[in-house]
Amino acid sequence: MAEGAAPGSPVWRRPRVRDAGTTGLSDAVTQASGDNGGMDSAARHPASVALVPRETGRPPWPSRRLFPLLATIVMTVVGMAGTIWGPRYYGKTAWALPDDLWGTLIAAQRLAHLNLAGLYTWPTQLVSLPGTAVILVPAALVIDVTGLQLGLPVAHGPYPAVWLLAGPYQVAISAVALFAADAIAERLGATRPKRFVLAAASATALWSVTVRWGHPEDAVATGLLMYAVLDLADARTWRSAWLAGAAVAVQPLVLLAFPLLAAVVEPRRLAGYAARAAAPSAVLLAAAAAANWTATVHAVTSQPNSPQVDHPTPWLYLYPRMADDQVAAGPARILAIVVACGCAWVVARRWRAARTRQPAGRWGQQGLAELLWWTAVTLALRSVFEPVMVSYYLWPPLAVALAAAARDWSRLLPTGCVAVGLTFFSQISWRNPWSWWTPMVAGLALALFFARVRPGAGSAPQVLPEPGEQLAADGAP
Repeated sequence: MAEGAAPGSPVWRRPRVRDAGTTGLSDAVTQASGDNGGMDSAARHPASVALVPRETGRPPWPSRRLFPLLATIVMTVVGMAGTIWGPRYYGKTAWALPDDLWGTLIAAQRLAHLNLAGLYTWPTQLVSLPGTAVILVPAALVIDVTGLQLGLPVAHGPYPAVWLLAGPYQVAISAVALFAADAIAERLGATRPKRFVLAAASATALWSVTVRWGHPEDAVATGLLMYAVLDLADARTWRSAWLAGAAVAVQPLVLLAFPLLAAVVEPRRLAGYAARAAAPSAVLLAAAAAANWTATVHAVTSQPNSPQVDHPTPWLYLYPRMADDQVAAGPARILAIVVACGCAWVVARRWRAARTRQPAGRWGQQGLAELLWWTAVTLALRSVFEPVMVSYYLWPPLAVALAAAARDWSRLLPTGCVAVGLTFFSQISWRNPWSWWTPMVAGLALALFFARVRPGAGSAPQVLPEPGEQLAADGAP
């Protein structure tokens, strides 16, 4: 690189440390200034130390994201084959379709036709925010253009051609979670074999969300949330806020992680972060409520679920019953948010301790992995307190826990084994409130135990300085 190039030019980047659990700020300076470790000109000028030349031979994006790309292709092919030809092994001829997907597709079709009043009316059965339908609008438009008829599964017959479009599309958009996990693993310094295992385990667990149950909104929201955490770790606060807001608009489940994000955002940026994060949901929900206030408020606040169809849990008897023997799941999710705030309080104390010793800026690997693990803990609270569960509820915390464990074989392999085993074991249709819920929660706890971040030399998360900031820990001028 030519001398005198501006630090803000595209050929410069910030350095990354090898292991934030054992590497301090002084080691980061040594890595950036050279291997001699001496007091050369770069070490004497911290502003120049904060930036190092970018490698000219950086692989293209398809090469860097090869494993999630392959996992997406394999999941699409195997998933479609399993739904079309798989039932023949059980003596059935009709395709095995995810029933929940069709109502959301109808909501997306109404949204594409600007029929906002029908977004929360029969037969959409939509109880999430409108972003759930927004992500399926492209598929609904293609279905309209091709002239295919969209309705409930009983109206399609045993071999609906619309599935040949909707199936691959929902898998493709759900793969954002696979790409987010791989980007996090790359940031954590995971080797390519570990990233291969991560992609394989994550895609296997994702089968329950997409191919089996047809809820791509859970995968999209979780993937956007992981990208938001990654951007926050890289000091891109404004982009993190928009990504987190988009995640909530798609699936409010990720609200459980918002107290954690608020705990680690710099106080002076918290108001702007919250405003950006709230904007997408507020706009979409206001538009739907203006078109049909009664249906929108009822669906979003009560969030009914049926214990006759899905798995009842021991919490079932503590929550109010609704029409058609359904249960209001909304109060349970408020309780989960309260507990998530307690987790955020623990994290906030550790982050405050880190900030008193180091300037605000990019996090080290230890800090990123630790926040991801706590994010998985908060997402698991939904399964702990839910009165009625479905097996795909287990996936979001498992996906984030796998990403948090990607750096070490000792954490990744057992976490991956538990995630895959729990994915298939959860498909058992036991109806007793205790016999199904208890092993599911125990399996989640086991996965979180294996994925937990082991403390390094310093117990508090490391925070790396922004370019040009004073490196007080090294006594730099």
